[in-house]
Amino acid sequence: MAAVSRTFWVETLGCPKNQVDSDKLTGTLLGDGMLAADSPDDADLVVVNTCAFVEEAREESVATILALDESRIDGSRLVVTGCMAERYGDELAEALPEVDAVSGFGVPISLTTKPAGALAVSGEVVPLLDLLNLPRPRSERPWAYVKVAEGCDKACGFCAIPSFRGPQRSRSIDSILAEVDQLGAREVVLIAQDLAAFGRDQGVGQKAIVELVAAVSERVDWVRLLYLYPSELTDPLIELMAAGPVPYFDLSLQHVAAPLVRRMRRWGNGEKYLQRIDQIRVLRPDAAFRSNFIVGYPGETESDHDELLEFVGAAQLDWCGFFAYSAEDGTYAADLDGQVDTTLMGDRLAELRELQDDITAARRDALIGTELTVLVDEPGVARSHREAPEIDGIINVAEDLSVGEFHRVLITDAAGPDLHGVSTLVGSAS
Repeated sequence: MAAVSRTFWVETLGCPKNQVDSDKLTGTLLGDGMLAADSPDDADLVVVNTCAFVEEAREESVATILALDESRIDGSRLVVTGCMAERYGDELAEALPEVDAVSGFGVPISLTTKPAGALAVSGEVVPLLDLLNLPRPRSERPWAYVKVAEGCDKACGFCAIPSFRGPQRSRSIDSILAEVDQLGAREVVLIAQDLAAFGRDQGVGQKAIVELVAAVSERVDWVRLLYLYPSELTDPLIELMAAGPVPYFDLSLQHVAAPLVRRMRRWGNGEKYLQRIDQIRVLRPDAAFRSNFIVGYPGETESDHDELLEFVGAAQLDWCGFFAYSAEDGTYAADLDGQVDTTLMGDRLAELRELQDDITAARRDALIGTELTVLVDEPGVARSHREAPEIDGIINVAEDLSVGEFHRVLITDAAGPDLHGVSTLVGSAS
């Protein structure tokens, strides 16, 4: 009598980098002979890949763990992994007795006990903190995230990521290209904590990201880059992105007031950022821009806030996120003076979000009457180069447009961040 296969469910929280880690974990579990469950409620193994970037993310992780514990079947195992497990492993295990195991990065996860700390894959040992070279299933969507490096060498005052993700470790270009080929996606989204610094830890230098993007572009139709540190945005990289089909610039700016930026231990100011944005728009007037900003960093004055408001109005970014400062243990900013009152922080957030909502709506309205090339992700849902998957708005299209294909559509309406389009051509267009 054949043995019954055990099932698993992986719940992913946080950023796209976590999703890649979950994909790698899924590939390993499938390789171990397990099967993916239809829901967490009937899985023998439930894994929660947590986020610990800010307090709000940690609260969401804990709430998700408790909810899955309530719904799981008798006899199943509940395992917590990811950033929160790595950063607060012992504390988390003590605080959540409901959890069967807390496993850091690279620690094997299964229904049986295996040696902790390393996982044998094809004769090689993948060290703790490194999931980059584990196998991964073929993409079930027309697009896929591909993580090209792990860790970060920056020392931003607010960020704890280097303390638990470690220093930057770039993959080889050959290994990345092999994964791209295996995924079979029409669009590849390259991601890393400090993407534009790819290869620098290998002594390759800043040109490595240009070489990588060019190589991936030969294999897939669209290549999108997420998380570009502004000082790493070199002219060769700008020119390559501007010449391609996806002129989408996700710039990690965080603030624009020079004294506060220095206090964040980062590079730049609003004037330098606007110059870069203007340079890109000269090369590609249809370029799309996204950024994120921290509100209420210690020492942020009303003048700093006004400067950020002025920048947001001048930059006219397509997409923008604003986040309240969260004091993180072990970071430079945790002990800084000048903590901003939470009520004032909330007022500043509301003001910025209202301004950006109006800008985003106006930029979306401006696309009405234009023709765009879109990639259909699922029936009735498509994106152009202006929309990153799972992050930005979408383009609603007819449900009979072929999924996984490119089409030309005429934009007929806009509703907040989302657009509506109708096909202008029979068949697909690249």
